[in-house]
Amino acid sequence: MGSTRLPGKVLRHLGGRTVLDRVVRAARESGVLDDLVVATTVEPDDDAVAAECAAIGVDCYRGPVDDVLTRFLGVLETRSAEHVMRFTADCPLLDPRLVARAYRVFEAAGADYLTTSITRTLPRGLDVEVVRAAVLKEIDKLAYDHHRTHVTSYVYTHPAEFDVIGLTVLPDLSHLRLTLDTEDDWRLIEAIVDHFGDAPTSVSSIATWLGNRPELAELNAHVRQKELEQA
Repeated sequence: MGSTRLPGKVLRHLGGRTVLDRVVRAARESGVLDDLVVATTVEPDDDAVAAECAAIGVDCYRGPVDDVLTRFLGVLETRSAEHVMRFTADCPLLDPRLVARAYRVFEAAGADYLTTSITRTLPRGLDVEVVRAAVLKEIDKLAYDHHRTHVTSYVYTHPAEFDVIGLTVLPDLSHLRLTLDTEDDWRLIEAIVDHFGDAPTSVSSIATWLGNRPELAELNAHVRQKELEQA
């Protein structure tokens, strides 16, 4: 709830459900998850997130504000898991098909970590990450500052120490921005949901539709993502 650029964004409503609910549903519909947990903060403002988790039937774990890695490790203390997939709750257009594909590649490769964002070909807001739980526990002793906020960034910025795979998906749609961090992002995402309805939609369908409506894609084309060290 404490987003600096768009406070409360995860509980905004899109098509009759919250942004958080949409992310949770898409992750579940991928069919590759055994368990799902929302890892939020202990801040009073995030009581509302915990209440939404109860309402939509997903477990919630609460931990430090900026040390998100510690939140993940806290979740791992409560259940047994070999692999962890990370989704951010400001990506309401998450594509279940991409989630499933990324996990299948990760599992077949036997890597330590896989991400779709090393060489970005997907729109921002549709990225998928998979990491071995043992690797998350290992970097607890190594990660510092912004690496603890981004959870996995220590792994992909130290590729000599880990088996890292970058998954690219063609065609290249990296010019599109489908994450939610500003009011202009919201305007675009709201237009997409208004057109496609409530169900998760494939990234190819969204890209084709936006290709015929360049004025919509321009709504947030000026928005710049924060640098890794800024968040």
